[in-house]
Amino acid sequence: MADANDTLMRFPCDYPIKALGRAAEDFDLLVVGIVRKHVPDLLEGAVTTRLSRGDRFVSVTVNVRAENKQQIDNIYLDLTANKNVLVAL
Repeated sequence: MADANDTLMRFPCDYPIKALGRAAEDFDLLVVGIVRKHVPDLLEGAVTTRLSRGDRFVSVTVNVRAENKQQIDNIYLDLTANKNVLVAL
């Protein structure tokens, strides 16, 4: 039987973190700041943003080099704890 901590992922691995929120000038900086707490050495070009069709919402994707599952879990915990982040994927 598989252990609850088993994962199909092999680490380290490249992993995209996506956060969605209301369009604001600094939403991308907020997301990058949260992710950078856990992955201080983000590579240039690791961040992409995309506005929704009506320009009301923005998605920010940060591609990270994840070292373990706990690191990914901690990023998601911090993102979802922030009131400006509507969804974290």
